[in-house]
Amino acid sequence: MKAAVFQAVGLPLEVISMEDPKPGTGEVVVKVGRCGICGTDLHMTAPGGMAPSRGSVIGHEISGEVIELGKGVTSLKVGDRVASLPLKGCGHCGSCLNGEPVWCERGADYLGGGYAEYARAGERECLLLPADLSLADGALVEPLAVALHGVRMAQGLPGSTVTVIGAGPIGLSAIYWARRFGASRIQVVEGNAARIEMAMAMGAHSSRPPAPSDGQDLGSVKEEGAEFVFECVGKPGLLSAAVAMVRPRGTVVSLGFCMAPEPFVTAQAAMREVVLKFPILYSMRDYEIALDSLAAGHVEPRAMITNVVSLDRLPETFEQLRNPTHECKVMIDPWG
Repeated sequence: MKAAVFQAVGLPLEVISMEDPKPGTGEVVVKVGRCGICGTDLHMTAPGGMAPSRGSVIGHEISGEVIELGKGVTSLKVGDRVASLPLKGCGHCGSCLNGEPVWCERGADYLGGGYAEYARAGERECLLLPADLSLADGALVEPLAVALHGVRMAQGLPGSTVTVIGAGPIGLSAIYWARRFGASRIQVVEGNAARIEMAMAMGAHSSRPPAPSDGQDLGSVKEEGAEFVFECVGKPGLLSAAVAMVRPRGTVVSLGFCMAPEPFVTAQAAMREVVLKFPILYSMRDYEIALDSLAAGHVEPRAMITNVVSLDRLPETFEQLRNPTHECKVMIDPWG
């Protein structure tokens, strides 16, 4: 198969031919139909990120068609269209039985591999796509589930005020869920006009551009601050900015997954008794809710998809996305 392989930090991905994956016990092989490019992929392959090993095939926002079954697979068949988690658990421990393979007590097995023509997936970690949803919809489920997991950790959203920092795919998804969970006012901090327009379509009520003073006012009480602030960019300094924006005893949810050291003053949070929450990935229930929302006709997230590229164009596109562009969610069609 063809795959875009990570070689080293500072080098572009390299499209090469490699052996097709084989399913292990309880696994399937999926013909990748769409895979989204995630900001985390960009962060982890940049200097200072959590770089994958040389020769890895990354990509975790995966949907496709099951083409091969591993030993013991009974709930899927060849031809099924699925949205698949990029990891699998043992299936037997308490966490797995509770629908949380991320916390598998034997250690979750990260599969990824979406930047290729074929990828492995766990049987239990695949959700069937309804007939009226596309493979592009299926690849949106992963980022929607990431944001949903963080929004579900923000207890007391109905009737509350919310600020979302950044209107990339995760920020837009956080707006989508916060509105659906009953937030009364949602402000987005974003400077890109196209993304502001998407944020409004997703459910935001107002916007403002980032300000140089964000995160600098350590002492003021700011009773008018939002009750919940979602940091959805993942750059150093923005967690401090989020704490400065939230009202006393409010909640900051860090969805940006910053991989660099954060210049953070703990007294800044203490002076407001701020609650900080750091969600990671998702549960099976998050995936199910995200898929059910799309299947019910709430398809606003489709507007996030601004481009689809071939596997051959992926390395160039991937490097371009390291700098500000007009793109939002770029997907790969390995067969395009």
